[in-house]
Amino acid sequence: MLEHVWIIPALTLASFILTLFFGKRLPGGGWQFGVALVGIAFALSIVVGVQYVNEPLVHPTEETEQVTATAGGEIEHEEAPAIREEVRAERDWFTFGEDHEPIKVGTVVDGFTVVMLLTVTLISLLVHVFSTNYMHGDVRFTHFFAFLGLFTTGMLLLVVASTTLEMLVGWELMGLCSFALIGHWWEKKENSDAAIKAFLTTRTGDIGLLIGISITFFAAGQTFDIAHINEVALSGEAQTAFAVAGVALLAAVIGKSAQFPLHTWLPDAMAGPTPVSALIHAATMVVAGVYLLARLYGVFWESFDIGDGGINLVAAVGGITILIAAALAFVQSDIKKVLAYSTISQLGYMVMALGVGAWTAAIFHLFTHAMFKGLLFLGSGSVSHAVHSFDMKKDMGGLRKHMPTTFATFMVGSVALAGIFPLAGFWSKDEILLGARQNDYHVFLVVGLVGAFMTAAYMTRCVYLTFFGEYRGHGHPHESPPAITVPLVVLALLSVGAGLVNAPFFGYGFADFTLNRTIELAGVEEHAFSFPDAVLSTLVVLAGITVAGMAYLGGRLPVGLTHRNRAAHDGYTFLANKYYLDHLYTGIVVGGIKGPVARLMY
Repeated sequence: MLEHVWIIPALTLASFILTLFFGKRLPGGGWQFGVALVGIAFALSIVVGVQYVNEPLVHPTEETEQVTATAGGEIEHEEAPAIREEVRAERDWFTFGEDHEPIKVGTVVDGFTVVMLLTVTLISLLVHVFSTNYMHGDVRFTHFFAFLGLFTTGMLLLVVASTTLEMLVGWELMGLCSFALIGHWWEKKENSDAAIKAFLTTRTGDIGLLIGISITFFAAGQTFDIAHINEVALSGEAQTAFAVAGVALLAAVIGKSAQFPLHTWLPDAMAGPTPVSALIHAATMVVAGVYLLARLYGVFWESFDIGDGGINLVAAVGGITILIAAALAFVQSDIKKVLAYSTISQLGYMVMALGVGAWTAAIFHLFTHAMFKGLLFLGSGSVSHAVHSFDMKKDMGGLRKHMPTTFATFMVGSVALAGIFPLAGFWSKDEILLGARQNDYHVFLVVGLVGAFMTAAYMTRCVYLTFFGEYRGHGHPHESPPAITVPLVVLALLSVGAGLVNAPFFGYGFADFTLNRTIELAGVEEHAFSFPDAVLSTLVVLAGITVAGMAYLGGRLPVGLTHRNRAAHDGYTFLANKYYLDHLYTGIVVGGIKGPVARLMY
């Protein structure tokens, strides 16, 4: 399977084609194609993982030895760790003429690829199962399942691609599918507006991707090969070209992964069905930008001098995003928008981690985040399925008595997101903070701790408004059926156990498994677990839960403060209007162009 990994995205593509053309002829609308073929894709991803684990370790050569200086000034040669070589399967695609090497098309499998394959196919499978009940009776049920398959295909193409040109195909395919799925209920104007906003905002960043791919093609000697591009970038050749390419590619990351200042599309994307929200936020679309950043890390490492410490643009973008998104989560009434801003903030953690040189921590957080954020989004869908609303303040409250399974699993996801030992979020968040401190990015260590406090606090608020107090909605809420609760239980178990794969007492298996030649050549450092750092971050999280718990559960929230205090009123208004960025983009930038053009046409 390692040389035939293309079969996995081919299966999900087949689910799209079969569902679209034959789904309406089957009882149930054709969900059988999606569940069966994505299930097979997940099984084959496990096979790929097992086969890759059995690949022999390659010991380093003299070129990959790490050279270090002792305290006395003597030079020591430290042998780099053995790694599993990537498995490539390529063929000629096209040529520019007889004088040029043919452009290749193919797949590459390494530890990072395996982790992403397992994550994407598992979350997609659970979303498909969840949707069989959640979307039952929908007017475009077959269309929905068809596009779920195509959406998954786009992410899988991105993951297995050996060239930047192939990555572009998967990248744009996800953009198209997000437009179709966010605007699934296009009869409502706000839904179609959200789809257009997501499409155009991410396209803004995608201009950077096109520019970055073009520059790296020429800077690396007329090749789209990802591994070769990383090697040339790390060699120090064409530094100016790669620096420009790094900035352009970062723009693509900012657009796709909803980083400041292009984050505004993601909360509006909640207009789509909840299973789509779970798939976008947990395993596809928004993590595509983080994947691009991690896969082309050689370019970013050299372009932004990540190994030097201090402050760089990648870390700054991630750090700002952590704080501004976490602050906005406090003023949301819609449970899905709380989780949307939480996703933006957690993506900020991943980008910041890559910016401070914590490569393993970033992709480990991507992996663990997929589990507990997928759980939280599907949990919000279970709640809305019972109360027919997403408004926590008006239509929820007291649901722990009526929905015990949903409540228990949602609590697991919330605690994992906050980063409490021993759940998944604890291990990955702790590695990010440790990397920031050890790599001399002390400003971002503080940012990470503040973000951890805010995350714990806004999730405590979310849990309180949804599950505690008195029920404020209408009708009689009840627990969701097994098609909805079983995926919740599976993701809850993974939210507990997924972090253990890189725990110190299991030998940091995740870090060893995902190590690749690019990270080895760059000299990216790995740091051992630090008990004092873990205690500090845990105390910060507990403080956030305590403060929010006293405010909400303890009844000490200052009611009417925004009416009595001018500063509080102005601050709340500033947050409620989302820093006025939507007004800037829609009212001033778009309006300033659209109006004159329309008048000129008339």
